[in-house]
Amino acid sequence: MKIVVLGAGQVGAAIVEALHEDHHVTVVDLDAARLQAISYRYDVATVKGNGATRRVLQETGIGEAALMIACTSRDEINLVAATLVKKLSNAQTIVRTSNPEYLEAWQERQIEVDFMVSSELETARAVSQTIGVPAAKQTDVFADGQVQIVEFDVPAAGSGQTTTDAYDRVVSLPLKEATIPADSKVASIIRADRMLVPRGDESILPGDRIIVIGSPDAAREWSRIMARGDQLLDDVVVFGAGATGVEIARVLLDQRIRVRLVESNDERAREVAEELPDARVYCATGVDVDFLERERIGQASAGVFAMREDFKNLYAAMLARVHGIGFTIGIVHEPVSVEVFERAGIDVAVDPRSITAEEIVRFAHDPRIRQLAMLEGDRFEILDITVRETSKLVRTPFKSLPMTGSLIGAIVRDGTAIFPHGGDQLEPGDRAIIFTESRRVAEVEKAL
Repeated sequence: MKIVVLGAGQVGAAIVEALHEDHHVTVVDLDAARLQAISYRYDVATVKGNGATRRVLQETGIGEAALMIACTSRDEINLVAATLVKKLSNAQTIVRTSNPEYLEAWQERQIEVDFMVSSELETARAVSQTIGVPAAKQTDVFADGQVQIVEFDVPAAGSGQTTTDAYDRVVSLPLKEATIPADSKVASIIRADRMLVPRGDESILPGDRIIVIGSPDAAREWSRIMARGDQLLDDVVVFGAGATGVEIARVLLDQRIRVRLVESNDERAREVAEELPDARVYCATGVDVDFLERERIGQASAGVFAMREDFKNLYAAMLARVHGIGFTIGIVHEPVSVEVFERAGIDVAVDPRSITAEEIVRFAHDPRIRQLAMLEGDRFEILDITVRETSKLVRTPFKSLPMTGSLIGAIVRDGTAIFPHGGDQLEPGDRAIIFTESRRVAEVEKAL
């Protein structure tokens, strides 16, 4: 497939990384240095220029393209480019936006693009999913909320926590003897830089990172096991009332979670207080010790740090931990910050650009793919793909399927999620929720 990507920033680079091996990709940007860096890393064509002009789009060969992805940081450029593409070709168009009004207009079919992604809304959804499974490093929901994919770090020895019976029945035992929560499967065990296939004789050990596929109830049970006890996050403080912080607050309020917002700009704080009457909004820096103590911020069950600079989010999160907040989520603006935040003890780091790229990339895969998520620096993918009548895997018991390193964690049949056992089998038209290495995605698509 020929794909044109408008924008060679962090979102564009993540999209190119996911697509360049299986598609003919052309990248457009005004910044020659960005284009040089991306063409050095990947086998893609580049065009320097304004992608919202007819001349530059024609230079990309847009007439032969099947898909155009407009993912610059400027909404209007993305929309103009998508509008022109509709006039110049039959390509599908995907637009990234940060303006909720554009997203609402598209949902009401007032903007003629094929798909629109809001970085702020996707980030808010990721945060809300994490709040629901607080021990998770990352979580994604599939099949209209019936299937959840969760990534956990198994607490290492000497972490200061006492073990529970549930923890002891799962960790350090062969999986065939472990008491795994019902309606769930261990998709992968990551030990140092190695990925272990979770066969019956393999064990989950302290210090491992595991990826689990299961029902939402199973995901919460896994969270209790890995947290070594219950964690109820029903009082959240959001630091930073920019577009991302406000969207996070809005989504959490919809889940009946108590939300407090901290914003340093007085005018912005007043605007948000009017916009979100159910949230309590403070005009404060978030790093004022007197404020933290006076308003008992440390008694909140979680803090979300969504200010505009990573160093401010990191410092504010660490200070909040000192004052008692037990669970912290940091919104990062540079990919390298994810590891920095995690090493500094922040519980979860959320990268909006990576999340946005995931949502966009699924449109460039097989059209049978309903949803896609990327894990572990894009090393693994979760696919929600519809099974063909002609697939050689249909009507074969799961226990008889070949071992390929991929795992079918769930199937959706007639709208209902099923967590299969050895005697179950795939049927044509099933949606299979599959965990696989990114390099095997094309093989999975072909097999199904």
